[in-house]
Amino acid sequence: MGTVVELFRDAAFDPEAVAVLCVAFEKVQKSLHDTGQPPVVQEVIARRLIACAQRGERDADKLAENALAAIGLRAAS
Repeated sequence: MGTVVELFRDAAFDPEAVAVLCVAFEKVQKSLHDTGQPPVVQEVIARRLIACAQRGERDADKLAENALAAIGLRAAS
């Protein structure tokens, strides 16, 4: 797997959307207490963020909540 940013760019998002996706990814990492998740977990999270963004979501908080819900977790307060 390449970097998460590469996955976002490869999904054909504009620079603003990539920036929002990166913010959302960081929010997810914070919710996971940034414990150095294995690359496969990072990729699953990134792909969930991409899927949600492809449906038009551009709010970083909502993107992060969706990605966390997909793995059975809630966002950190």
